[in-house]
Amino acid sequence: MQNKYCENNNKYKRFSTRIVKIGDVPLGGNNPIRLQSMTTTDTMDVDATVSQSIKIINAGSDYVRITAPSMKSIKYLNEIKKKINKAGYKTPIIADIHFTPNAALEAAKIVEKVRINPGNYADVKKFKSFEYTDKEYSDELDRVYKRFSPLVDVCKEYGTAMRIGVNHGSLSDRILNRYGDTPYGMVESAMEFINICEDRKFHDIIISMKSSNPSVMVYAYRLLVNRMMNEKMNYPLHLGVTEAGEGEDGRIKSSVGIGSLLEDGLGDTIRVSLTEEPEFEIPVAKLLVDRYKFKSNHDLVNYDYSNIYDPFTFKRKVSSNVDTLGKDNVPRVVVDCGVNKINYEFLSEFGYNYIANDDKWHISDVAPDFIFLDNQKISIELPVQLKILRKFKFWNHSEKKSIPVLSVDEYLNNHLNILKVLSLNTSDVIDEELKSKFLEDDKLILLINSNHKHWSVDIRNFILYLKKNRINIPSIIYKKYSSNDPMEIQVDSSVDFGALLVDGLIDGMFISLKKENSFNRYLNLSFKILQATRSRITQTEFISCPSCGRTQFDLMETTALVREKTSHLKGLKIAIMGCIVNGPGEMADADYGYVGTGIGLVSLYKKHNLVKNNIQKEDSLEELITLIKNNGDWVDPPNTDKEI
Repeated sequence: MQNKYCENNNKYKRFSTRIVKIGDVPLGGNNPIRLQSMTTTDTMDVDATVSQSIKIINAGSDYVRITAPSMKSIKYLNEIKKKINKAGYKTPIIADIHFTPNAALEAAKIVEKVRINPGNYADVKKFKSFEYTDKEYSDELDRVYKRFSPLVDVCKEYGTAMRIGVNHGSLSDRILNRYGDTPYGMVESAMEFINICEDRKFHDIIISMKSSNPSVMVYAYRLLVNRMMNEKMNYPLHLGVTEAGEGEDGRIKSSVGIGSLLEDGLGDTIRVSLTEEPEFEIPVAKLLVDRYKFKSNHDLVNYDYSNIYDPFTFKRKVSSNVDTLGKDNVPRVVVDCGVNKINYEFLSEFGYNYIANDDKWHISDVAPDFIFLDNQKISIELPVQLKILRKFKFWNHSEKKSIPVLSVDEYLNNHLNILKVLSLNTSDVIDEELKSKFLEDDKLILLINSNHKHWSVDIRNFILYLKKNRINIPSIIYKKYSSNDPMEIQVDSSVDFGALLVDGLIDGMFISLKKENSFNRYLNLSFKILQATRSRITQTEFISCPSCGRTQFDLMETTALVREKTSHLKGLKIAIMGCIVNGPGEMADADYGYVGTGIGLVSLYKKHNLVKNNIQKEDSLEELITLIKNNGDWVDPPNTDKEI
């Protein structure tokens, strides 16, 4: 089982986990994939927490998580639970614990489940580099065993479930120095605590491997399942992208990470972490889970070549360089065209703005690389960067920058020694004649699509089939969406294309829609999916936590202010964290951190290093800009898009 991480690579099947009892809502096994969210209120404000919990429940959540940061806050949990029950709700309550083992011990006597973070629960984190001898490492594990065992025993006594929630950014110094800031380190962190639970005969545990980077998250879960399979374990999985952010970006990033795992049947409960009111997380979670209600009833995918790639480490597939696709080129974006005529006004909607007085094009960072046409007319001279894909029956060789798109029959019967695109369905038969022609053709791009119910896995296995046969032609992946619901399109496309991008299998992407949809809106969606997977960077990445009772300022308002001043810093990663718990650790690989450290106080970080401590909030944004400038990462906001 060297590379095995799921039940089946060519048919949707959920990973078979043990059932964990959480109040009256069991998790794992054949139970539905459960939904959950977390309150953002002060736990000591009982009425506000109860009110928000009920909103979360009414939105469709199966569990409600409440922060319990101190012994002082614990005594309110019982009152909150009683008031929720009195209102007619029996939804299980989860207490979220970080640095306070004593609080965890008391919470476990009150609520149905506790969540602890191994990196914070038993360790002091200093981000220092040093080496452990095997004896020193063993002694540290003995210390962790003694510190953690009392909680295990209380959970066992009271029938309380536990989530061992590993976060990429808060791995202990012990783990970091031996295994690195890696998915492997995340798995080792979880296994330390799982082994203690098993040693004490406690099995009501759920595991999570969360990160703000969807790719890191996906690899960590896959590694964990592989490890559990090898060690005959089957604990349920809680899925989530931590600090996903707000709005469209947060929804896309969460859909990429969570959906990539759900596609392979991994996941028993999910939480979509948004910097918004918590009840807004549930509709996104529902859309994700609903994708899999009928997926098991499908035919096997056409190919199964999963054994020829490493599912635990990112590596871009090898593709030859054809035109601007493949090899080291970033993935390219294709858009559909729903107009009758290509003119300046049409192109301006897609980020190509022609300035007549200067005879120049101003081009946005999110302008497409190709436009797909049928028989629409082009009435202007196109910018150099933009090319046309046109169906072969409408293609004219005299049309500048126009590339023909051929069917398999057209490709075999027309010997075109020019740049061309072959439209290929995964159900098409790749016979020896076609293989032979592929291997000889250095001017070919593939446009791959599938009609299979389990779309992304079918595409993935087809691409791996091509790889096995040494067919390294760059490929654009195509899918048409029939929904008119913007959020459904957003979630579905993020899962479909994100799952392939996480594995480095895409050279280009083509999201097609019903003609009545807004094409330029979904052009931006393509670039946001590429950004979420860090496949093509076109904007600043904001890593912001979803808020909770520990937060020291209004996260939504603050995130909006930071975004307003820094959204032009393309490629920079800025973390906005509401408290010190989600501060230097949870922001993981951010370039800069803006962290709430007290009421009205903010601390600034460069990477994990504290630069300015306890700044007054009203001065903090200018101080952040100064910090970015002092490190040479600031550029002034542009007045226009780039010119050619």
